[in-house]
Amino acid sequence: MSLSSALRTELTQHLRDLHLPTIRECYPEQADKARTEDLAHERYLLELARRESEVRRANRIARLLRESRLPLEKNLETFDRKRLPARVHQQVEVLLEGSFLARHENVLAFGNPGSGKTHLLCALGQELIVRHGRRVFFTPCNLLVQELLIAKRDLKLARVLKRLAGHDAIIIDDIGYVQQNREEMEVLFALLADRYERGSVILTSNLPFSKWESIFKDLMTTAAAIDRLVHHSVILELNLASYRLEASKKGKESKN
Repeated sequence: MSLSSALRTELTQHLRDLHLPTIRECYPEQADKARTEDLAHERYLLELARRESEVRRANRIARLLRESRLPLEKNLETFDRKRLPARVHQQVEVLLEGSFLARHENVLAFGNPGSGKTHLLCALGQELIVRHGRRVFFTPCNLLVQELLIAKRDLKLARVLKRLAGHDAIIIDDIGYVQQNREEMEVLFALLADRYERGSVILTSNLPFSKWESIFKDLMTTAAAIDRLVHHSVILELNLASYRLEASKKGKESKN
């Protein structure tokens, strides 16, 4: 027997008050199904709860992906994992489990331009969101530094650092690609120091550690930055030929 109009109206209002939009939308259909199939009350309730949970999770993942600023085209499906050295492939498999975030470990990817560092780490970031519901934030290093500089100028650096601390991982792309001045590197160091043993830093760099003094401008700051990053870290060595160069060569060969 279906609900009376008054009961349906009251139930709908309660579901609206409780912020259960999916249950509010699908309960009539599921109720008809339960009556037809003679389902137990608990089975009917379970199906409604499952629907609500699935939609909420999908909405949360969509919001986290949107807020992450990740380039979504750089995902695991579009990354050629066959190019990875066996050791890096194994490291990536472990990283995809996501447990390194709970230990506040960093991931540092080094390699030549075009070796796929950015693509790989963006793909990792998306999987951390989709599989584990983690908060990830992606930013090119130069844009991050400019944001921190503006915050420092406006006496809001602590506020920005606190906002960034709300992310489980921050992906900093191309550290050292563009040489910064001392003031710019000071705010970058402030971020690294703030996240030390409190949140994961995931970064890419074309420069080995031996050349990082050109980034942080003096030996002591360089050593301190490297120490904080390496202390709890996974280092990915992507000493690969340029993917873009390989693709260009294949394109020319196919035309010929």
